[in-house]
Amino acid sequence: MRKQNWLPFIPVAAVILIWQLLSMSAIIPPYMLPGPWQVTLAFACDFPLLMKHLLYTLTEAFTGLFLALALSFILAIIMDANSIIKQSVTPILLITQTMPVIAVAPLLILWMGYGFAPKITLVFLTCFFPVTIALLGAFASADNDTLRLFQSMGAKKWQLYFYVKIPQGLPEFFSGLKIAASYSIIGAVIAEWLGGDAGLGVYMIRVRRTYSFDKMFAVILLVSALSLLLIKLVTLTEKKIMPWRKK
Repeated sequence: MRKQNWLPFIPVAAVILIWQLLSMSAIIPPYMLPGPWQVTLAFACDFPLLMKHLLYTLTEAFTGLFLALALSFILAIIMDANSIIKQSVTPILLITQTMPVIAVAPLLILWMGYGFAPKITLVFLTCFFPVTIALLGAFASADNDTLRLFQSMGAKKWQLYFYVKIPQGLPEFFSGLKIAASYSIIGAVIAEWLGGDAGLGVYMIRVRRTYSFDKMFAVILLVSALSLLLIKLVTLTEKKIMPWRKK
């Protein structure tokens, strides 16, 4: 492995070392800041239960993310094709992002109950904006000369999107998708904090009440690892779809 490949692990190792030293010192009580080894043991002991809750959270996250991607594509194309609709809908999109997620979640629980619906809706609201804005920017920055060439050859509007705007907008789309993918897990966990029967958020609430902070840290690290894994999967997909950008 080349030297450059090791560089990202150096700050991670430094954080783990500082974390271990703090947990061993008397600065913070051990029950409030368990060390890395304690967190690892807690993760191993509760692994089957964590995987059960994880499946529930992933179902919510992926469902909300898929719906957000589908509607983002449709709405972005409609807004790009019609300037009146774009000017009318853009303020609504901005308003949805100014509302704090932690304040919207209780309302969704109140309106939709404690099942899947409010969690999926919150994930959808969290992921919808970055993908839509990324696509709108990509469509607007499509090469005008290429568009005029296609129009001079009699291309229909859907052909302009299929052959020009969407292919040229893929880099911006994947940039928005990376943000949305990481937000999807976090959005699902936040929704579960406020009510539900299963999920990593529900698990965190339960272990917090028993002051099992080692298990709390185990879930936090699991959520972080999942977010990083999703971003990596999106990056690999981007390289597969656009091999000319590997360099």
